[in-house]
Amino acid sequence: MAHANARTTVYARKLIVARVRAGHRPGEVAKQLGVSRQTVYKWVRRWRAEGEAGLADRSSRPHRLPRRTSAERTAAIVAARKAHHAGPVRLAAILGLAASTIGAVLRRAGLPRLADVDRLTGELLRGRRHSQVRYEREHPGDLLHVDVKKLGRVPVGGGWRIHGRREEVRGRGIGWDYVHVAIDDHTRLAYAEVLPDERTGTCAGFLTRAVAWFAAQGVTIARVLTDNAKSYRIGAAWIAACAQLGIARRFIKPGRPWTNGKAERFNRTLQSEWAYATAWASNEERTVALDGWLEHYNTARSHSALGGHPPVSRLAA
Repeated sequence: MAHANARTTVYARKLIVARVRAGHRPGEVAKQLGVSRQTVYKWVRRWRAEGEAGLADRSSRPHRLPRRTSAERTAAIVAARKAHHAGPVRLAAILGLAASTIGAVLRRAGLPRLADVDRLTGELLRGRRHSQVRYEREHPGDLLHVDVKKLGRVPVGGGWRIHGRREEVRGRGIGWDYVHVAIDDHTRLAYAEVLPDERTGTCAGFLTRAVAWFAAQGVTIARVLTDNAKSYRIGAAWIAACAQLGIARRFIKPGRPWTNGKAERFNRTLQSEWAYATAWASNEERTVALDGWLEHYNTARSHSALGGHPPVSRLAA
């Protein structure tokens, strides 16, 4: 679901409007989709007033926050934290405020945890694992992240997710799938294929097809970033494919896989939302489902790095 508090998706709202416009009574539509009649009336009313734009998610934040901590009190909490190098519970006793209020203010102010600072001076001792500053190339196609995710194949009839962890259903000896992925740095558009190996010829063929797919979306690839696997570093077929396509090769720093972070993060999403999202009855069933999931990822799924919009929105922009 795109919105954390939404009871319906944008697709369901469009379906509500389409069925009402087709002549179905609101009460019938409500029963068909498992929602209340008030919900049906609400989305039809918004559609009539604003068109399809009215069916998009809206922020659930209140228009007014009369009980929010004042700017003066917020400044006092931050100053007390810097002066005493103490946590919310100790500061609550000093300031006469609720510890929960102090904790919320400190989080909004972006102050580091006490475990990460020197208790005497308040100096930061450890760097944060996450930064609010995201790097990205300025234009679509400036950089393509490429990687391979290795997945165990699903036995015919399903594996342990269906039958449990018995020895005879563990799928040993049936081999691996190699999911080759390509992510555009600026738009986060993704292309992927399930292939039998990660040899240099296979990698080169994937790159050629990926570049053609991106070209069909209006994106011309200028550079490709990979890890230092031999298929990419010295593989003759890969080098030839890059030269033929006019693409410059780039490599991550050795021992630093996070340099290719967009591909690594996409791999994690790929596993949780496609590969392991359901109990597949066969390897073919899982493979066939990949294209549909990619279409959803590129055109409908909200992306946190894009302000909650899908990757295709970057093309429209």
